[in-house]
Amino acid sequence: MTRGIDYGNLMHDAMRGLIRSVMEDVAQNGLPGAHHFFITVDTGHPDMQMADWLRDRYPEEITLVVQNWFDNLAVDPDGFAITLNFGNSPEPLYIPFDAISTFVDPSVEFGLRFELQGDEDEDEDDDSFDEAPMMEDAPSEEKSGEVVSLDKFRK
Repeated sequence: MTRGIDYGNLMHDAMRGLIRSVMEDVAQNGLPGAHHFFITVDTGHPDMQMADWLRDRYPEEITLVVQNWFDNLAVDPDGFAITLNFGNSPEPLYIPFDAISTFVDPSVEFGLRFELQGDEDEDEDDDSFDEAPMMEDAPSEEKSGEVVSLDKFRK
């Protein structure tokens, strides 16, 4: 198989870079105006760090809200650490960027959605695919026109 350009992964890397830049700005300057984030993450990701009771409660994914109260936001090249409040209990988390499945800022109607690695692996297993026939190869069908009256559907 010849080497190709993996546009999907390149796009995901660029979008994660955008999230990294946003989170770095928030870490330095706080959330501006009405901005807030809904971030859905894969809690089964091997580098995801969270309290055991939270992982037990959310074994597959959790949507985090970064809005009114958060603390200790620190960003590194691979993810970010943040402390969020869960039922009046501050909990430290570490979220790898590649564990994020959605990132939404509803204040400006902005959102990103990622296909996580498990979703992509299913597609990669099937290297054979059926090509759609070209127009000249497709069998031609004789189509007859039919007039349908909509009167019987009207009230």
